[in-house]
Amino acid sequence: MPARRSRPRRASARAPARASRTEEAWREFAASFTRSGMVPPAEPGLVAVEAAEGTAVLLLPPQQALTFTGKCRLRCLYGAVRLLGFAVASHHPGLPVFSPATHCALSLEALPGARPPAADLRQLRAAARSAMRSHRVRLQARVKVMERFSPDCAVVLLEHLDTPVTRFLLSHPPLSRIFEPQKKESAFTPEDAVLASVGIVKCSPENGLLVSESMCVALEELIQACCAEDEGIPVVLVCGPKSTGKSTFNRYLINLLLNHLPVVEYMECDIGQTEFTPPGCVSLSSVTEPVLGPPFTHQQTPRKMVYYGQTSCEQDTERYLDVVKYVFSCYKKEVPLIINTMGWVKGDGLLLLIDLIRLLSPSHIVQMDIHDWEAMPPLTPEHVHFSAGLHTKGKQQSKCKQLGLVDMESWNYPEGEDMSAPQHKLLYVNPEFPGAGAAGEVRVHSGILHDMSILGYLGHLQSPDIGAVLPLHCLVPYQVPFNAVALRVIHTDVAPSNIMYAVNASWVGLCCIPEEVRCQTDGPVLLTQTPVCNCLGFGIVRGVDMEKKLYHILTPVPPENLRLVNCLLLGTIAIPNCVLVGQQGIEGEIPYVTSDYNYSIVGSGKLRKKKQHLKRRPFPYECDYT
Repeated sequence: MPARRSRPRRASARAPARASRTEEAWREFAASFTRSGMVPPAEPGLVAVEAAEGTAVLLLPPQQALTFTGKCRLRCLYGAVRLLGFAVASHHPGLPVFSPATHCALSLEALPGARPPAADLRQLRAAARSAMRSHRVRLQARVKVMERFSPDCAVVLLEHLDTPVTRFLLSHPPLSRIFEPQKKESAFTPEDAVLASVGIVKCSPENGLLVSESMCVALEELIQACCAEDEGIPVVLVCGPKSTGKSTFNRYLINLLLNHLPVVEYMECDIGQTEFTPPGCVSLSSVTEPVLGPPFTHQQTPRKMVYYGQTSCEQDTERYLDVVKYVFSCYKKEVPLIINTMGWVKGDGLLLLIDLIRLLSPSHIVQMDIHDWEAMPPLTPEHVHFSAGLHTKGKQQSKCKQLGLVDMESWNYPEGEDMSAPQHKLLYVNPEFPGAGAAGEVRVHSGILHDMSILGYLGHLQSPDIGAVLPLHCLVPYQVPFNAVALRVIHTDVAPSNIMYAVNASWVGLCCIPEEVRCQTDGPVLLTQTPVCNCLGFGIVRGVDMEKKLYHILTPVPPENLRLVNCLLLGTIAIPNCVLVGQQGIEGEIPYVTSDYNYSIVGSGKLRKKKQHLKRRPFPYECDYT
C-alpha cells in the first residue's frame, strides 16, 4: 500500500500570537540560564571567530567535519579533535598542519566523549573560557563561541603558519599556489573569511579522505595487534599497485599508532615516492610526531639511510636487496615497524616483492588493490612460500612436482617440517576514492612530487627567522678538498677525464664508507664500486675549483655530521629545474643553464634507457686515484 501523506495544516490567525508567546518564553528561559552562567546549547553549526591578528578560534560541533586546504598551526583548547587519524587533545602543543591542493584534503572533526565524565555544564564552560583566556582570545570572540557551546563540542585555536620550508617552496613560481584550492567555493560566508585569514579554505568533504570499510577493518586489526603484542612486535608491510593510496594509508596508520605508543618505526623501501627523505633512498625512521602533511613538509634525518641514487631499481635489483637488508639490520624489534614498498607489482616487480617479504618476514601484509586480486595475486603465506622470487626459489616446488600437484596453494606441510619464513596475516584493503589505481589520474606527476621533496629538504637551508627567501646562490657553501672524500657515479660509467663535468651542479649523497680515504695526490679519489654505506644527508655541488682542488657544497647537514662524510655518491636524482632557471638577481646568462646546445654531438639529447638487470661484481672498495 502506498504510504499516506500527511495533509499540511492551514495557518490560522492565532498562530503568530502563539509563536510570539513561545519566543518570549524561550528568551526568558535563555536569560535565566545566562544569568546563572549556564546557556543551553544552540543549534549545531561550525563557528569561526577572529581571536587576534592571524589567529582564529573554531568551535566544532560533534559529528561535523571541516575539510580544508591550506596550512596553519592547530591547538585544541577544549575537548579533542581528530586529524588524519591522530587525536589532538588540550595537552598537545601546537601542531603544524599542511593540506596542499596537490594531495588529499585534510578533515578536522570533534571526538565524542572527550569531556571529563564527572564535570557538570558549568565546570565545562568555565574550562573552555579559561583555555581561551590563557591564549589571549578576545572577549568578543569568547562570547560568540560560548553562545554555541555544548559539552561534546571541541574548541580549536588556529594560527597563521609560516615556516622556512614553505617560504622557500612558495618562492618558486610553479609551486606558489599549492596551498590554494583548485576550485573555489561559490558561497563565501563570514566563517570562510575568518578561516582564510589564518591560511585555510573550507572545501567540499568529497575532497577529503574516503576511508573504505576494508580499510577500517584492517586498521582496527593492526592497532589491536600493535597494542596487545601478544605474539611479538608486529612488522606491517604495505604493498599494492601505484595510486592505490599506500602512502595515505601509512600516514593514517602511523597517526593512529601514535595515539597509543610514543614511537613507531617506519622503513621506506619505495625509492621513488619516499616519505621522510628526498627520493632515491632506503631508510629507517623513528616517528614520534604525527604526520599531518605530505612528504615535503616533514623531511627529517632517519636513523639509518642508504642512497640508492635512482627512483627505480629495475637496472640493479641485487643492489637494491642488499641495501634493504643493510637498512633492515638496524631495526631492533622493540616497537612496531611499518614497511612501505614500491608500486611496481607486475612481472619482475612482483617477484622482487616476494623476495622482500622473505627477507623482511612481516607479521602482517596489507595488500591494496582496486578490485579483488586484479593487479596481483593474493600474497598468502602459501603463495609466498611456494612461488619463486626474482632472486630466491620457492621452497616446495620440487616436492610438489614429484607429487604431481598442480595447485601448490593446496599443499599441506608435513608434520614437523618448518617453513623458512614465518606465517603472516594477509589483510586486504580495497580503496574506494575516485581514480584509485589509475596512475594517469593522479593529481600531480611523480616528477613534481620528487622536486617538492627535494625543495622541502633544501628549505632547511633558510634562516628560521621570518624574512625574505635567500636564493641558493646567495648562501655560503662548504669547501671540501678533493682528497678528503671519495667519489662515485652510481648509475653509469663516466670517464675520469669527464668526472668533474658530471659532478658540477649535481645533487649528491653525503655518505660515510668504513674505509679511510687515502690519497697520495691532490685527488680526486674515484671509487670503482658502488658501496652500500650510511648516507648522512644530501647536498648540491655548487661549483668545482680545479685550481685549488675544492668542491663547493651547499647542504643543511650540521657540521658535526659533516665531519663523518668521506664519500660523495652521484645518482640520477636531479636538482629541480626551478632552482636553476629561477635564480634571482642574475643578469645575462644563467649559470648551468643553456639553450644553445648542439644535438648533433654523439650522446646529446634524450637517452633511451634499456631495462635490464645488471649483475654486480664483488664488493671491495677499490679506489682509483687520479
